[in-house]
Amino acid sequence: MPRPGSAGARRPRTVALVAAVVSSAVLCCPGGAAVTQDAPPPTAGVPLLDWSPCTPGSPYDCATARVPLDHADPGGRAVDLALVRRKATDGARRIGTLFVNPGGPGGPGTVQVPQNYDSFPEELRERFDIVSWDPRGIGNSTAVSCFDSTDAAEAWGRSKPAGFPVGQKERTTWIEAYEDLGRRCEQRDAELLRHVSTADTARDLDLLRQAVGEPQLNYFGVSYGTILGATYANLFPDKVRAMVLDSNIAPSAWTNGGRPDARTTTLLRMGSDRTAAATLDRFLDLCGSAGTDRCAFSAGSPEATRAKFDRLLQRLRERPVGTWTYARTVADAVSGLYVVDPGWADLARRLQDLWQGRAPKPAAFPPPPPVAHPAPYLGDEQAAAVWCGDSPNLRDPAAYHRLEEGSAARAGDAGRYWTWAAEPCATWPARAADRYDGPWNKPTAHPVMVVGTRYDPSTPYTGSEAMAKTLADARLLTHDGYGHTALFNNASSCVKAYESRYVVDGTLPPPGTTCRPDEQPFSWNRRTG
Repeated sequence: MPRPGSAGARRPRTVALVAAVVSSAVLCCPGGAAVTQDAPPPTAGVPLLDWSPCTPGSPYDCATARVPLDHADPGGRAVDLALVRRKATDGARRIGTLFVNPGGPGGPGTVQVPQNYDSFPEELRERFDIVSWDPRGIGNSTAVSCFDSTDAAEAWGRSKPAGFPVGQKERTTWIEAYEDLGRRCEQRDAELLRHVSTADTARDLDLLRQAVGEPQLNYFGVSYGTILGATYANLFPDKVRAMVLDSNIAPSAWTNGGRPDARTTTLLRMGSDRTAAATLDRFLDLCGSAGTDRCAFSAGSPEATRAKFDRLLQRLRERPVGTWTYARTVADAVSGLYVVDPGWADLARRLQDLWQGRAPKPAAFPPPPPVAHPAPYLGDEQAAAVWCGDSPNLRDPAAYHRLEEGSAARAGDAGRYWTWAAEPCATWPARAADRYDGPWNKPTAHPVMVVGTRYDPSTPYTGSEAMAKTLADARLLTHDGYGHTALFNNASSCVKAYESRYVVDGTLPPPGTTCRPDEQPFSWNRRTG
């Protein structure tokens, strides 16, 4: 679950389509063989999905669904949802549709799922149509967009410190920037801000389930997508066929135990500061053990490499390297831990560049092929609208410096980053009209599979333990690995095999099962410097 915000292009216009019916579907219930049966008749307001190739010759299909802005007022204002689909590659053995949410909040599924399609277990790609969407408020759907142009959004972004604020002057600038963002958004579309909650999106998902003709939901959610999945499972418990929740947020952390007045932030309740610090320590230990032929920042031992990192940050506090300040470097280090290969090697290279007094060059990744729409606008306001409206955070901006110092005392520099990541919520102008605060233990039609990674810089393993205990019927699979999400960022054939068996026929891993990644960090036989 990253902090709110990322840059992007303006959102293109989407085409709205309205309601009708899908006649039949192929499905398989956990524990049973695949059968073909009639889909249940849809309820009123179920969208008609008019699929067509996203671009000529593309293997992906696109569609747009129209759903109520307020599900309590289905005849009122509507919003558009942009969808993308990759059909099952083995049509003769197709089971059904697997819906995917890639996290965030603010992750555009129409972009991120196609980019990461090859990360899904092969059997799931063969036997399920993989479908994702941009949730309401996000990306190519009806989006929260609070600036008149990309230039205006970028100018606002440059007005605040990179990473997080350091010192009173930067703290004031940061707070004022996010106050300004909230005012802009409220003036632009205050009604939309109140209707982009997790519960709103869960209700959208149930309409999409019906639109593809599935009597029950197959779902794969990562990071923030785990809270979306847990919300769906408790709003529609009888509709759960298979649900994988990877890299989990504890429900009590998201909801503040159902209490609206928070004394801290979502991220600190989750323990993002502690897990980032532990993952960073593990990165430095493994880098130091690997040597410079495999990790460019290695100082020859774990102890020496940790000391080198501390000296680098102290130097940057006093003398930034170009635009690379202490705070920008800490933020880059935390985000650089998300993807293990090639992310950890690239992070080590950037740190070594800074150690040698050079501004790092950005990692050179090939551009993804075009899939659907042009790259959507993904400003800070989109994630903030969901997160700040839905999850309680401390409302006093002046108190965040105190929170920062407390977090830094237990989690070091990463604590400063994760504390200020939530400060935009202190002055966010809207509260969700439809929030789900529990209960979280409604018995589901079929059990849920929970996956947790030991060294995750964002969602701690304890969150997955809590999710497995909180849901009525869930089984935890431990990934003894690194990075944010087992699905996208640290391949494990063991995890994929258990996920495949569960989604295909409902077979859960034995209690206490632990998987390991296929490769350990810095085990790759190539130079990184």
